Amino acid sequence: MDDTDGTILRALQVSPRASFRQLGEVAGISEQTAARRYQALRRSGVMRVVGIIRPAVRGQSEWVARVRCRPDRLEPLAASLARRREVGFAYVVSGGAEIVCVIRAPMGALGHDVLLNALSTRAAVIDVRVDLVLHAFDVGMPASRWTGFGGGLTAESLALLASHAPVEDAALEDAVEEDADSDGTARDQQPSGIARLTDDDAPLIDALTQDGRLPHRELARICGWTVGRVRRRLRTLERGGALRYDVEILPERLGFRLSATLWLTVAPTALDRVGTALAAHDEVAFVAAISGEHNLMVAVICRDTEDFYRYLRTEVAAAEGITGYSVSIRVRRLKQNASLVVQGRLIQPV
Repeated sequence: MDDTDGTILRALQVSPRASFRQLGEVAGISEQTAARRYQALRRSGVMRVVGIIRPAVRGQSEWVARVRCRPDRLEPLAASLARRREVGFAYVVSGGAEIVCVIRAPMGALGHDVLLNALSTRAAVIDVRVDLVLHAFDVGMPASRWTGFGGGLTAESLALLASHAPVEDAALEDAVEEDADSDGTARDQQPSGIARLTDDDAPLIDALTQDGRLPHRELARICGWTVGRVRRRLRTLERGGALRYDVEILPERLGFRLSATLWLTVAPTALDRVGTALAAHDEVAFVAAISGEHNLMVAVICRDTEDFYRYLRTEVAAAEGITGYSVSIRVRRLKQNASLVVQGRLIQPV
C-alpha cells in the first residue's frame, strides 16, 4: 500500500459511499485510477465496505465473550463461532486456547446462554466469561476508527466528503422524515428515534452487507424498487441511525502485524474521559466501556512489538485514572464484523 491507497481508505472511512470521482479528487488522481485502486484493494481481500444494522434496531445488545477452550479443540470451536450470524468480531489470542468474540443478543437473553447455544461442542470449553458492552466511544467517524495506516485528509477534502457522508446519531433531528413507498405508505420512526426496519428492507440490507458501495441502480434491481425509492430509504435508515457502514481492513496485510486488546480497570469518575481520549488515538480501532472487573476494552493495532510498547508507555501511560490492566495479543483473526477472515483475506460468509 502507498500513500494514495491510504488516502482512499481514509476517505472511505469519512464517506463510505463516496463516488470514485470524489475519491479521485481527494487522492489527486483520476476517477478511473481511483476505481482501479479501490477494486484492487477489495479483490485482494485487504478491505471491504459493508452495511451494518445497529443492534439496537433489532432490540439487541452487544456482549464481549472470552472463551477458554482445550487447545486440541480450538479449530472446530473457532469455525463454529465465526459462522454464527449473532457473532461479530472474533479472534484467537496468544496462548492459542482463548477466543474473544462479540455477540449480539437481546438484553432479555443472557449473553452467556446465547453463547452456549452457539457452541458446537461444550466439551471443548473450559471457561466462559461474558461482559455487557455499556458504551462504545468514537470520534464522530461513521466507519472503522483505526487510522494508523496514514493517508491524512485536508480540510478541503473533508468538506468535500462530508456532504456525502451518512448522518450519524448526532443529527437525529432530521431523522423524522417519512419514507413514502410507491404505494403511498409511509414508514415511521421507532419511539427512540431510530428508523424502523420492515420485511421489505431485507433484500436491501442483505445486498449492503455484501457490498456497502453498491450503486442505487443495482440496489433497485435487486430489491425490485425504483432508484428514487432506494435513495429515499437509504437516507431514512442512515439519518435515523439504523444503518451504518464499516470499512473492514486487515492491518496485517498493510504491515501492521501486532494487534492487541487492552483490558483496563479505570476509576468510574475517569471512565468517560479516558475512553474518549483513547478513542482519538490513531492506533486504536475500538474502545468500549464494559461490565466486569476490567471496565474498559481497547483494541489496538501497531506495526510491531516496539511500536506497541511505545504506545503503552506514552499514550496509555498519559491517561490518568487507569488503576490496572492486562493485555491479550491477537494471534489470528476469525471474523471482522460482517466478514470471515480466511487465509489472510476478508470474504463474505456463506
